[in-house]
Amino acid sequence: MNILANDGISPSGEQALRDAGHTLYTEFVDADSLQAFIHEHAIDGILVRSATKVRQPLIDACPTLKFIGRGGVGMDNIDVEYARNQGLTVFNTPAASSQSVAELVMGHLFSLARFQHDSNRQMPARGADEFKALKKAYGKGTELRGKTLGIVGFGRIGRSLASYALGCGMNVVAHDPFVSDGEVSVTVGGQTLTIDCPRLPLNELLSTSDMVSMHVPAQADGSAVIGEAELAAMKPGSFLVNAARGGSVDEDALMAALNSGHLAGAGLDVFVGEPAPRADVLAHDKLALTPHIGAATSEAQDRIGLELAAQIAALA
Repeated sequence: MNILANDGISPSGEQALRDAGHTLYTEFVDADSLQAFIHEHAIDGILVRSATKVRQPLIDACPTLKFIGRGGVGMDNIDVEYARNQGLTVFNTPAASSQSVAELVMGHLFSLARFQHDSNRQMPARGADEFKALKKAYGKGTELRGKTLGIVGFGRIGRSLASYALGCGMNVVAHDPFVSDGEVSVTVGGQTLTIDCPRLPLNELLSTSDMVSMHVPAQADGSAVIGEAELAAMKPGSFLVNAARGGSVDEDALMAALNSGHLAGAGLDVFVGEPAPRADVLAHDKLALTPHIGAATSEAQDRIGLELAAQIAALA
C-alpha cells in the first residue's frame, strides 16, 4: 500500500512499514496540497498526529483512501464517524503515550510545587545580583508527598499518572463517569500492588484536591470541562495541570483564578489556538508551560510507530 505519514513517524515505525512492503511518504504536505498529493501518489492510507486535520471535504475528495491512523490518543482532528460511515478504517494508539504524558505531568507538579518554572526564568537575569531575594521568594515551596491529586479522566493516561503519584506518596482520587473502577497497579521493587483510588463527583474532587490534572478528550460541543464555577470550587492555593486538550480549561477563567490568588499556579502543555497560544498566557509568572510535548519522547514515538505498523498489518 501507499501510505502518507504526514506528521512524521518514528524510525522504527517507518522501518516496520517498509519491511512489510509498503511505500511510505514522510514529507509534510500542507492542507492546501494534501488532496492533490493523495491523488498523485494513489495514497491508500494517511497517518497523522495533531497537526494534520482530516475532515469531511478531504474524505469526500479522496475516495481511494482506505484508512486513517492517528499517532496518539485523541482523534478530534479527524471526522471519525463520517470517515467510518464512508467505509474507512480509523484507528489510534491509545496506550503508547500514557507513560510519557504521565511523566510530563509529574514534572509540572514538581516544578509548580517548588517554583522552578519561574525561578528558571528569573535566575539568568537576576540571580547574580538578587540571589538572596530570589532565595527568599522561592523558599516557601511544598512537598508532593501526602498531598491529594485529583485526576479528571481516569483512562490509560490518568491511571498511569496515578501510579506515579501513588509511588511518590500522594493520595489519589479520580473523576470519570465512564469507568467502573478506580484500580491502579503500582510496581515497586519488583512487587506489584493494586490500589483502588476513590472515584468522586467532580465538585467533590475539586474541593478536596491539592492538585488537579486533566485527562479528558475534547468535548463535542467545544465547551470547557473546567470553567469559572469549577475553578471557584477548587481549594484555595491549589494547582491545576492540563495536558489533555486546549479548551478543556477555560483560559480566561484560569487567568482570573491565578490573578486573584485563588490558584497558586497551573501547568499547561496544551492551549487554545495552537500553534499560536495567547501571549498573555505564555507570559504569566504562575504558569508552567510546555509546547504540547506530552507524547514527545523517543520511547513513546517508537511505541506509536510500531503500533501504527501493527494495526496496518492487521488490515491486510
